[in-house]
Amino acid sequence: MSRLDQLTTLHAADPADADVPYMIAQEHAKAGDLDAAVEWYDRCLAIDAEYHYAYFHKARALESAEKQAEARETLTVGLGRARAAGNAKATNEIAEYLAHLGGES
Repeated sequence: MSRLDQLTTLHAADPADADVPYMIAQEHAKAGDLDAAVEWYDRCLAIDAEYHYAYFHKARALESAEKQAEARETLTVGLGRARAAGNAKATNEIAEYLAHLGGES
């Protein structure tokens, strides 16, 4: 059974666990299936809108798919969430990435 199959089974067993959709998204991103990765990052964020690194990695997938405007929008939302939560590490990393894409941090 592949890692993706294992994760899909885990997700079916506990669809409320935001970690599993995040890991599924990471597997899709690693395989170059960017549309599926974005879809799974969105599923993760639907479960937990405070999953700050899902915003970061969703933006990476969008940037790789040459969707810079959507990547910046994703980072802007994630940055606001990270700041509101007081997550300094996520705030700094998201702000740096947003600046790299030409957005305002």
